[in-house]
Amino acid sequence: MKLVIPEAYKSNEDLYRTQVLIKEIKDYFQINLANNLNLKRVSAPLFVSSKSGLNDNLNGVEKPVSFNLPEADNEEMEIVHSLAKWKRYALMEYKFKTHEGLYTDMNAIRACEEPDNTHSFYVDQWDWEKIINKEDRNEEYLKQTVEIIYRTMKSLDEYLCGLIPTRSKLLTDQIRFITSQELLDMYPDKDPKEREILAAKEFGSIFLLQIGSLLSNGEKHDGRAPDYDDWLLNGDIIVYNPVLDDALELSSMGIRVDSHRLNEQLKQSGNLDRLKYDYHRLLLDDKLPQTIGGGIGQSRLCMFFLQKAHIGEVQVSYWPDSQRRTLANKGIQLL
Repeated sequence: MKLVIPEAYKSNEDLYRTQVLIKEIKDYFQINLANNLNLKRVSAPLFVSSKSGLNDNLNGVEKPVSFNLPEADNEEMEIVHSLAKWKRYALMEYKFKTHEGLYTDMNAIRACEEPDNTHSFYVDQWDWEKIINKEDRNEEYLKQTVEIIYRTMKSLDEYLCGLIPTRSKLLTDQIRFITSQELLDMYPDKDPKEREILAAKEFGSIFLLQIGSLLSNGEKHDGRAPDYDDWLLNGDIIVYNPVLDDALELSSMGIRVDSHRLNEQLKQSGNLDRLKYDYHRLLLDDKLPQTIGGGIGQSRLCMFFLQKAHIGEVQVSYWPDSQRRTLANKGIQLL
């Protein structure tokens, strides 16, 4: 577990004031995000059936927390990793119309996570999804949506300056769009994480496009499940985080696969066995709407805008005793 302790950094002693500001951030952002993207709030599951195929497979190697329900024929259930697939199914069930969407609070347990400054076993994010036309499945529409989300973040940035007089704005005026291949070309001798840090430092805020496919060096920039994002039409919002002198991913999003791209990406990743699941059959039969969607980290957003050095300063989770002691000795208070 790698921890970064900024020199002379100490947590704000007023823990309740931090909680008040967390609520301000979450309330302001979700209301404005919903208005700007035409989203309606819905409730979402904490767990889904293992055989449904609805759980997010992340990079394909993370094992979900699972359990059996004795009073439901011992059905195996999984704590969600995210709601990437469930949201698309829900849009169909709610009979939403084109360019209408939903958002929800997603709470997950990722037992395989390695806890550090920005990662936790507990994950909380706003999951959102919106119906689009087939004609919207292009990079320009993706970029327009990214711009809307980024403007919402910038509005929050300005709002917080009114609540905290000593605070300075953190976000740049514009977000820079860069493909993962362009990023490799810019920094060919660096690994993916180092490339993100260098780009975030240079541009302040970037949207890193096209994550999941192999690059010219024969490697992926990062793993992506093959059955929700279209790897040609997805990406991450990444910002430069001054308190840690690092890059911080705030959102992962993309235009979702259609039946053609689902087949292509399952072949590329060697996951054609997933076609047995109900969700994937619906996709292949074109019974699910074309959508765009993503997740925006709630604790990540709070951590960034309040310039906290550790995500445990803005969320309640479990932290190994050794990590708690190290942080306490450095004056960092975990919630």
